[in-house]
Amino acid sequence: MARTRWQYVLLFLTLLSVALAASPTSFCKCTCFSNSTLIPLDDPTTNRKPSADDSKASAKGRRSCMDCNKQFCLDYHLPICQDATEADVFTTCFQRDSAKDQAIVFIFIIATGGLLAWAAIRPWVQKWRDNASAGQAYTPVQG
Repeated sequence: MARTRWQYVLLFLTLLSVALAASPTSFCKCTCFSNSTLIPLDDPTTNRKPSADDSKASAKGRRSCMDCNKQFCLDYHLPICQDATEADVFTTCFQRDSAKDQAIVFIFIIATGGLLAWAAIRPWVQKWRDNASAGQAYTPVQG
């Protein structure tokens, strides 16, 4: 019975990690001169000024790392990129960890903490078990 319960728990955790495997958030790091800022590529509600490429961006939907280029940063009209040319702009695209990665790390931390807690309280639990079973031991009566 206990083994079946653990199998269900393991199955649940596996399905949970698969369900949380959303695509990771992508960011475009725009560096102008020596200052930089991060622009989330997945966020449709960014506060950039409209440009001529808006119809292309809205038809395309989500942006990807392919969109993270020098012109993309300049089109955002960032204060740090004021008076910058393409030669002054450097871009880097990166992704933040997915929810699946975060869930795996979280489960690992909880499992490790649980094992450490069990190792700490195990001697007291064993003493309690020994004392409880000693009171119920059968002692034969000599006749």
